[in-house]
Amino acid sequence: MLTNMKIKFAIIGCLSFLMVGLAQAQDGWNWPEDKEMEAKARELNAAYNDYLNSEDFLKAKGPLNWLLTNASDLNEALYINGVKVYEGAANQATDEAEISVYQDSVLTIYDLRNELYDNEPKWIANKAYYAYIFYKGNKDKVSIATDLFERTIEIDGTLAPFTLYRAYFDVIYRNFAYNKAYTPDEVIEKYEFIMGKLDEEEAAGGDVASSRATLDQLLNAMDIINCDFIEKNMGPKLIADPTNLKLAKQVFQYSIKEKCTSSDIFLLALETIDNDNPTFTTSQVRGMRYMQNQDYAKAGELFEKALTLATTDEEKAEIHWDMAKVHANLGSKGQARSSALKAAELNEELKSDAYSFVGGLIMSSSSICKGGQSRVKDFSIFIAAYNAYAVAGDNSGMANARARFPSKEELFTEGFQVGQTINTGCWVGQTVTLATRD
Repeated sequence: MLTNMKIKFAIIGCLSFLMVGLAQAQDGWNWPEDKEMEAKARELNAAYNDYLNSEDFLKAKGPLNWLLTNASDLNEALYINGVKVYEGAANQATDEAEISVYQDSVLTIYDLRNELYDNEPKWIANKAYYAYIFYKGNKDKVSIATDLFERTIEIDGTLAPFTLYRAYFDVIYRNFAYNKAYTPDEVIEKYEFIMGKLDEEEAAGGDVASSRATLDQLLNAMDIINCDFIEKNMGPKLIADPTNLKLAKQVFQYSIKEKCTSSDIFLLALETIDNDNPTFTTSQVRGMRYMQNQDYAKAGELFEKALTLATTDEEKAEIHWDMAKVHANLGSKGQARSSALKAAELNEELKSDAYSFVGGLIMSSSSICKGGQSRVKDFSIFIAAYNAYAVAGDNSGMANARARFPSKEELFTEGFQVGQTINTGCWVGQTVTLATRD
């Protein structure tokens, strides 16, 4: 903040700050008691207002400066209008040094107003916004804007209108880019704070989609969140406090965004979230992670949990399809088939994959279903596999299965005929019509 009086008046116009006479109250106006000073004050007050009304801001600042120096407590209007004068002067000036002085003067006017009237809550948000407009591209002054936004939040508890949060995070981004003013953890903390405020605004009926998108773009541009950051910075904190739901949600969201879903820390975050408030998605994704880790029993438990949370046939089909793979990996081929066919029943789009999967289950069962008493019976499972592949429209699977049908000679030797039916036995347990490979 520019609080040093010497600095303030160097900015205002290198004028000394003098209290001239006792103020004389008249309808809120404190005119100097000295008649000559009063006359001049009235003259210059009228002059700067004329210039202000005609938008000749560069001329308005001269008489305004005299009033600020010689009749500083004349009326609060000096400071309200002073902001307009110096903002306008900054816009009309062409010399960069002068523009900078006038911009600084806008903020100094607010400081002087506060010293006299002690009403910072009335205008602090405006001061912060001016600092943003003036200093967002200035490496040396951008922190003034961030400090003023934070001062506004300290006083008001929020930024209003809520679109100011975009400006606030923009200067955070710029201060980070220019000066490395924050650690990555501090940036994340500020980002999450602002997102929380946007959530509150949305709950009250506000449209915050654009503000959220801006924040996400800026955060991505900082390039601080990646898999390594999540693992090394956020991971240890979650391990130390695995019940920290807020942190777990951050880890989960960032991991999804950065495609870091294969890490143990992602699984821990997911467990924390799912244990607090299980949903279909969290339970299913947890199950999929355990599948990746080949912990099929645990995966099955989570998929069963997800099934109880599914609300549509499509969701239920997804889980039955997941369960089919779990059962297959656990060696429960019959259950795997049942789950796959249930998935196909619930979602027609899974039918081809499901029946091809069943065909594969049967094809891989020759050793466990081999009785050794009848080659025709042993090979009959491949006819069942062929039938499953046929439903799937899997020509490659059909060809592979047909190549393992019994031969005409094998049927003749055992007294069977093409077209005769036989039960495959084993877990397959299907009655098939005999056919030969040749």
